[in-house]
Amino acid sequence: MDRPLRVAALASGRGSNLAALVAARDAGRLPVEFTLVGSDKKLAGALAVAAAAGIPTVALNPKDYATRAEFDSALFGRVADSGADLLVLAGYMRIVDAAVVAPWEGRAINVHPSLLPKYRGLHTHRRCLEAGDREHGASVHFVTAELDGGPVVAQARIPVHPGDTEDDLAARLLVEEHKLLPAVVGAIASGRLRWQGGPLFDGAPLTRPLSLADL
Repeated sequence: MDRPLRVAALASGRGSNLAALVAARDAGRLPVEFTLVGSDKKLAGALAVAAAAGIPTVALNPKDYATRAEFDSALFGRVADSGADLLVLAGYMRIVDAAVVAPWEGRAINVHPSLLPKYRGLHTHRRCLEAGDREHGASVHFVTAELDGGPVVAQARIPVHPGDTEDDLAARLLVEEHKLLPAVVGAIASGRLRWQGGPLFDGAPLTRPLSLADL
C-alpha cells in the first residue's frame, strides 16, 4: 500500500485503547491515518480523545432507530463513508447485526479482555476470579457475526495474584491491552498480518495467537 492504512474506530467508553493507538501514531510507531471515531454514546470519552487528536467523530443514538439492524447499518455506513481500510472496535459495547458485519470480514478487529475462547461477553475479570484461574489476559480477534468468536490473532497474558479484585485485574490488564492493540494494528498496516480467507502472518496461516514478542 502506497499510503498509510486508513483506520476507523468505534468505542462506547472512555477511549483508553483509542488513546493508545493515537499515542503510537504520534510517536511514529504506527503508520496509520484515522478517518473516523464513532460511538453509540454522545458523551463517550473516546469522542473527546478523538476530537483532541483532530479525528472526525460521529455519535448516533440507538433509540433514534426502529431496530438494532437499522442503527448498526447507519453507524457502519458512516464508517464506510470515511474511507476506512480497517475498523477497530476499541471498547465498543454493542452486539452488531450479522448482516452489517458481514461486508467487513477480514477488515475489522476487536480487543476483548479475556483469553478467548474463555469468557466471551461481559464481566470477564469477575468470571476469571470466580473460576480460580491463575492467568488472565486480553485478546485481539477478527470480527465475525459470532460474539467475540472470530479468529484470535494475538493475546497478552498476566498472572492472577492472591487477593486480586476485579479492579486490580482490570487495571493491570489495561496496560497490556494498550500495548497489544497498537502492535496488531501495526502488523496489519505493515502487511505482516492480513486476511485471505483467514488470518495470515508473514504469509503463513496463523496457527496460534501471536504474542507481543512475535509482533
